[in-house]
Amino acid sequence: MRELDELLLAYLEHRYTDAPAADKKAFCSLLQLSDPELMGYLLQREQPAAELARVIAHILDRTQT
Repeated sequence: MRELDELLLAYLEHRYTDAPAADKKAFCSLLQLSDPELMGYLLQREQPAAELARVIAHILDRTQT
C-alpha cells in the first residue's frame, strides 16, 4: 500500500540513521509484517508488541521528522 510505503519511507529518511540499534532492529521487524498487520498498528487499531511500540510512535509522530 502506498500510504504505508510513504510512512515507512519518511521514518527511514528522517530518523533511521540516528536511531538506537534497538529501534533499527524493530523497524526491520516492522518491514517483515503483512500489510494488514502493519496497518492495524499504524491506525492504532491493534496494540503492537512492546519492542515495536516506540518505532511505531516515531512513525506516527510526524512533528519530529
